[in-house]
Amino acid sequence: MRKDKNLLASVSDISTESEFFSPVPKGYKRGKAKYVFVMGTVMSGLGKGIFSSCLAKLMQDKGLKVAPIKLEGYLNIDSGTLNPFRHGEVFVLDDGMECDMDLGTYERMLDQDLSKANFATSGQIFSSVLNKERHGDYLGRDVQMIPHVTGEVKLKLRELAMQSKADIVFIEIGGTVGDLENAYYIEAMRELAYEEGPDSSCFVALTYILEPKTLGEQKSKAAQLGIKQLMQCGIQPDIIACRAATAATDKVRQKISVYSNVPFERVISLPDTASIYMIPAMLREVGLDFEVARLLRIEDRINLRHERKAWAQWCDFMDKIGAAERDVTIGITGKYTSVRDSYASIINALEHAGIALGCDVKIKWIDTTDLTDENVSEALENVDGIIVPGGFGTRGAEGKITCIKYARENNLPYLGLCFGFQMAVIEFARNVCGLKNANSTEIEPKCSEPVIDILPEQKKIEGLGGNMRLGGRDIEIKAKTMAWELLGRKETVRMRFRHRYEVDPRYIEQLEKAGLVFSGKAPDQPIMQILELPSHPYFCGTQAHPCLTSRPLRPSPMFVGLVAAAMQKQNPQEKSRDCVKTVQKVCSAGLVTKC
Repeated sequence: MRKDKNLLASVSDISTESEFFSPVPKGYKRGKAKYVFVMGTVMSGLGKGIFSSCLAKLMQDKGLKVAPIKLEGYLNIDSGTLNPFRHGEVFVLDDGMECDMDLGTYERMLDQDLSKANFATSGQIFSSVLNKERHGDYLGRDVQMIPHVTGEVKLKLRELAMQSKADIVFIEIGGTVGDLENAYYIEAMRELAYEEGPDSSCFVALTYILEPKTLGEQKSKAAQLGIKQLMQCGIQPDIIACRAATAATDKVRQKISVYSNVPFERVISLPDTASIYMIPAMLREVGLDFEVARLLRIEDRINLRHERKAWAQWCDFMDKIGAAERDVTIGITGKYTSVRDSYASIINALEHAGIALGCDVKIKWIDTTDLTDENVSEALENVDGIIVPGGFGTRGAEGKITCIKYARENNLPYLGLCFGFQMAVIEFARNVCGLKNANSTEIEPKCSEPVIDILPEQKKIEGLGGNMRLGGRDIEIKAKTMAWELLGRKETVRMRFRHRYEVDPRYIEQLEKAGLVFSGKAPDQPIMQILELPSHPYFCGTQAHPCLTSRPLRPSPMFVGLVAAAMQKQNPQEKSRDCVKTVQKVCSAGLVTKC
C-alpha cells in the first residue's frame, strides 16, 4: 500500500537516471480528481461528445464539479482553418480559442463557459514538447513519443484538474481507436490510469451496432473487433455504449459483454433519439451515473438534495420537448447547407428558443449560390423568418443580399449573424441609401464604395496588425432600441465574435439618416456590432454569434425574438412589436442567457 502511495512521486522523477517520466503540476494531489475516458470504435461520428457531455451533466447534477476536455489528433494548432464541409462548425470560446464543435455541446449541456484549457490538438502537444526540448527542459534525454509526448498529455489533464478543481475530468478522444494519430493519446490514458491508481479512472467505449437491411438483424462483429483493438492497447473498458438506429438487443449486448469482460448491465443501448436533450434521461434510467460514481468510489461526494432540484428543473425542460402545439419554419440561407454540422450552434439555438416559446421550429435549408431577384420569392416561400449566418468568401454573397432585400421589403422576420450583419449593411446601402456600388472589400477588394472594410485604425485597436476579432467582447447598447429591450435593458452585454470586416465609419451617418439604427457598438471604438430597423416587425443583425452562448434553459434573446416574430407573422392580428414583450416574458422567467 505504501508503495502505491509513493507511485506518483516516483513516476514524476525527471532525470537521466530514471525511466519514470510523468511531469506533475506543483500542488497536485492524487485521488482528488477522477478521470472518465470516452473513446470510439468502428467509426467516427457516433456522438462521443454528446454522450460524454450528458454523462458529465448527470454527475454535475449530483453536486460534483466536472471539467471536460476534447483531445484531437490533427496537427492544426486550433480549428480556425478547418473547412466546415469537412469538420463541421468552428466553435469559439470566450477566450478566443477556435475549437471543435463538441466544445459547444459541452457548454450547452453543462451551462458552463469553457476555455483553451478544455481543448487540445496534436499540434498543441507537439509544439509544447518541442519548445521544452529547445529550452533544455528534458535534461539532455532523447525526446520520444513515450514518455515525453504522452507525459505532456498527462500534464495537460492534471493541470486542467487542478485549475478547475474538478471532482471528475471527462476526456473525449476524437476519431476512433484505430486511428494512427490517436495511438499516443490512448497510451497516455493507459499510463494515467496506472499512475493514478485503483478507482481513479473509468474507461467508456462507444461502439456501433450494424443492422444491414438485407439481413434484418443486428450484427455485433464490427463492434467486437473495435473493442478488441482497444483491449490490445492495454485498456479494459468499464462501460460500453452501443449506438444504433434502434435499441441494441439483449442478444447483441450479451455477445459484447462476453467478448469484452464487461458486465452485462454496463453494456448499455443508446438508440437514436429525436433530441440530444433526452439522452441524460436515457443514461439515468439505466443507472449509469451511479455506476460511474461506484466505479470511481465517490459516492460520499454526492449531494442528493442538489440532484433532486437540478433534475426536476431538467425534467420540466424535457416535458416541453415535442409538446408544441404550433410550428414555424425558419430559412437558413448559406453555402454550407449540405452539411448540417456547419450550423450546429444555430440549430441548437433555434431549438432552445422554440422550446421556451412552446413552438416547434422547422428549418428550411436555402443555398444562396444561384438566388436572384427573379427566384427569391419562390425560394423563401412558406418560411416565417430567415437567418443569414456567418461565413467567409464570396460564393453565395449576392444571393444572401437578395434574401435580405426580400425580407426587408416584405416584413419577413430577419436575423443576420456576422456575415449576415455585413450583408444587411450592404443591401441597405445599395437599395435605400442609393450607393449602388456598395460592397465589402472581402468580396470586391477594389470596390468604390466599401461600406464593409478592414480599417487601418481598427487594426491598430486590435493590436500588432491583427484583424480577426475573436472571443467574448463587450457591446454598448443604445437605450430605447429593440436590442436594448431584447437584451434586458442593459447598457452593456457580452457576446462572442469571429470576424475581421467592419462597417466603415465614413458611411455610418449616411446609413443612420436613411433609417438604419446601430443599436450596439464596441465601447470607445467606432465598431458597429448590432443593427436594427425600427419600422420592421423584426429586422436585426449582429457582428457577434449569439448562438454560441445559447443554453437549453436560457436561450439567446435574439433567437427567441426571431421565433416569436415568426409566430406572429402567422397571425397578422398580433401587434408587430409584441415579439419584444414575448422575449421579456421569457426573460422574467429567468430563462434567457446572458447573451
